[in-house]
Amino acid sequence: MDYRDVDQLIEEGEGFEVEFKRKVSSPEKIARALAAFANTRGGHILFGVDDDGSVVGVESEKSEVDLIVTAGTSFCVPPVQPEIDIVAYDGLDVIVAYVPESSLKPHLYTGLNGQGDPGTRVYIRIKDKTVMASREVVKVLRDERPDAPPLRMEFGQNERRLFAYLDGHERITAKEYSELVNISERRASRILAGLVRAGVMRIHTMERSAYFTLAYDLPA
Repeated sequence: MDYRDVDQLIEEGEGFEVEFKRKVSSPEKIARALAAFANTRGGHILFGVDDDGSVVGVESEKSEVDLIVTAGTSFCVPPVQPEIDIVAYDGLDVIVAYVPESSLKPHLYTGLNGQGDPGTRVYIRIKDKTVMASREVVKVLRDERPDAPPLRMEFGQNERRLFAYLDGHERITAKEYSELVNISERRASRILAGLVRAGVMRIHTMERSAYFTLAYDLPA
């Protein structure tokens, strides 16, 4: 990672795989971002860059790098260990933390949430934001792991009623599906996540919620 790489990332701006942070703040905030990138498609976090892309630099590289490492090891389970570079940029230092997409999803965040409450949560990236994952998304992340149990999928009455519903509707949520076939929302989530893994359905994530669509058109 060098000046040109950082300049290109700044030029692209914040997005799905790039986040700017003016300074290295609390390890909890950093841990949420690290876990979110690991749980999604990976990406770069630039410390010492303001939201508008202006470079302000970091103050103490060693202590701030230590804080980033602590965030990934103490507040993420399994730990997230980013690749860290310190890049000189117009007389200022920018810390670049690269987080690859993980094969150990989901990485849990174990620190405090934004309201100061403890708890275990899963974060993902949506557009340019770090957001909490819905239960359905967490299930899909678990199913993507290489050590996930083999998929066994049988299409019964519940699945057939789902496909019939989607023949006339564009989307469905786990709650709507549970009410449609009179099963628990947790069981509905498992079925939908299995259909996503089988390639039959697609999951669309929003902040704290998700909905599902068919991966292809039903035959006439």
